Amino acid sequence: MTDAHGIPLVVVTTPANVHDSRPAIAMLDAMPKIPGPRGRPRVKPDVVLGDRAYGTPRNMAACLERRITPLLAWPGLPHGSGLGKLRWVVESSLAWFGHNRRLKLCYEKTPAYWQAFHDLAASMICARKLRWIR
Repeated sequence: MTDAHGIPLVVVTTPANVHDSRPAIAMLDAMPKIPGPRGRPRVKPDVVLGDRAYGTPRNMAACLERRITPLLAWPGLPHGSGLGKLRWVVESSLAWFGHNRRLKLCYEKTPAYWQAFHDLAASMICARKLRWIR
């Protein structure tokens, strides 16, 4: 899960046979508070954007329960929803994860090591992106 600038906020790795829609709400709940210019930080985002893998009725209902507007593509509808014009930010962040050779194939014996390498890659991406935003 990233913010609007492509900075990774939450990184969760799952086994290959777990559908993308399953950990989506847990990632949304694990997201850190969003600081603003002043006052109390927001706890949740205004909008959640995702592709067809995340557009399940379960995820839509969970977003609406949290008062978050779901801009998720429903499965089965024809393509051309326009979400790709906004989703390129997330896709570019995912491509940055691919620049780490260690993450191309899973060599780790435990899931904790695999998650740790993804967290390390996310922190490196944050450092690079924050250097560019300044």
